[in-house]
Amino acid sequence: MDGNWPIAFICAGLMSYYVLSAYSWRTMFLLGAVPALFLLVIRRYVPESPRWLESRGRHAEATDIVERIEQSVMRRMKLHALPEVTPMAAAAEPAASGLRVLWSNEYRSRTLTVWGLWFFALLGFYGLNTWIGALLQQSGVGVTKSVLYTVYLSIGGIPGFLWAAWAVERWGRKPACLATLVGGACMVFVYGRVAGSNPEAMVLFLTGGMMQFFMFGMWAVLYTYTPELYPTRARASGCGMASTVGRVGSLLGPALVGLILPVAGQAGVFCLGALCFLAAAGIVCRFGIETQGRALETIAD
Repeated sequence: MDGNWPIAFICAGLMSYYVLSAYSWRTMFLLGAVPALFLLVIRRYVPESPRWLESRGRHAEATDIVERIEQSVMRRMKLHALPEVTPMAAAAEPAASGLRVLWSNEYRSRTLTVWGLWFFALLGFYGLNTWIGALLQQSGVGVTKSVLYTVYLSIGGIPGFLWAAWAVERWGRKPACLATLVGGACMVFVYGRVAGSNPEAMVLFLTGGMMQFFMFGMWAVLYTYTPELYPTRARASGCGMASTVGRVGSLLGPALVGLILPVAGQAGVFCLGALCFLAAAGIVCRFGIETQGRALETIAD
């Protein structure tokens, strides 16, 4: 799912490059609204979570969805039957659900951990990516060309999310998260030093591409790791609140960059980004738990 992020990012940049040369920014906003129609496809074809339906006592609907998924699997794998499922005793669902679960004794630590992770990760990501075109312009690159350069840098995000998809299964969620954050911090710092020295275009693209490799890989890990930290009855609330806290960081990031740039220059801006990713890595290293290979029922305990 998250693999489409850098691809869409690149497509949006290319669209900006060609549309803005002939039309106004209003046209860009209008075109950006068109993908919202995909909501109709999601509404029609994406099934409800059987786990959530069961937690609400809607067992018949949950059974129907699971049976349809099983039939689809058997058709695609050309099977006549699936292996028998080992029955598990269903634990009684506590009365609390949604936001109340996030601050319960069992989940308070996880909530604070993911909030800190999302806040600093998004502060660094949006602080840099919102301004990267302007920073390129400050280095002498034209407006239109800076948009195209941003697209080139974002190409590094494609192998980044592919690598992250491999790493979360091979290394585990927590190590993959740490690797993307620490790697991102290192490459942000390196790119900041390179961009400030008027480098050749190829050097700029290579270092910027590696920076985006880790930053877009970070997104793939975040959306894998976060949902596994909460039980079904609070998973959407936990992910939604983590994203909300992260969006606070995404609002502060560009504002802080605007304050730091006149004082400390581009070097200070990229140092801020690197420190944000290191702060997020420190929180995960100290307080994060590993969820790889564990049943959701076990993690929820």
